[in-house]
Amino acid sequence: MRRILIYRDSTSEKFWEINVIENTFLVTYGKIGTTGTVKMKEFESEEISHKEADKLIQSKLKKGYVIADSTEDIVKKNMMSETLFWELLETAKKKEEDPEDQLEWLELHLSRKPIKDIVEFDFILKKYYYQSYTSDLWAAAYIIMGGCSDDSFDYFRAWLLFLGKETYESIINNPESIIPHLQPLEIEQEVPELEDLLYVASMAYEEKTGFDDEHYSKLYKQISGDKYLQPSIELDWDEEDMDSLRKKFPLLWDRYSQNPLE
Repeated sequence: MRRILIYRDSTSEKFWEINVIENTFLVTYGKIGTTGTVKMKEFESEEISHKEADKLIQSKLKKGYVIADSTEDIVKKNMMSETLFWELLETAKKKEEDPEDQLEWLELHLSRKPIKDIVEFDFILKKYYYQSYTSDLWAAAYIIMGGCSDDSFDYFRAWLLFLGKETYESIINNPESIIPHLQPLEIEQEVPELEDLLYVASMAYEEKTGFDDEHYSKLYKQISGDKYLQPSIELDWDEEDMDSLRKKFPLLWDRYSQNPLE
């Protein structure tokens, strides 16, 4: 259930929106034409959530709010776009030299944006992150690091995404094109992993609101509608069959099989 109410008088123009999903509801309110302030509340059951939402709607109507005939131009759309998402990653890398400092800059920058923009940033990140869950890329990571657990593959994919859109897409299409991007890590004896990128949006949300990751996770699902469930991956290689890995990616094998990044 979703309702948008508006209030207009000689001094103000306001909107109030409520969106009920299962046992939670999301309230967004503010001046007409803005993204508004977002608040979420959770209840013991879906029935209670709907009852409490109805009470709030009736309370607003008594105060002079009316149900909006149209939602157009009432709530400002998110400013976050895919173009801006990739630009922010590039800007973070220009602002600082160390990856940890780069992510701190990104977290602080996001924390100053509306909550819906933080969620949209995370939605775009997850969209591309999901696309990298492939058998070929896992095989490449396994060779590069001399083994690759589930968690390690997650962090590897986050590192890959942080390289930028064109590089990310190129490596997914041809994992052996990753070699030039690994060379700086060889010098520093570091591994290609960037776990904290996966949490930068939730950390920005906590910085902005004081609410923890669990609260953000529920809010994220309600705003974004993201219902992704990671599928079971069908590996077309066997970690016990080194010859199959060598044949799959000979350039990576020649470079890292004896000297993995670990």
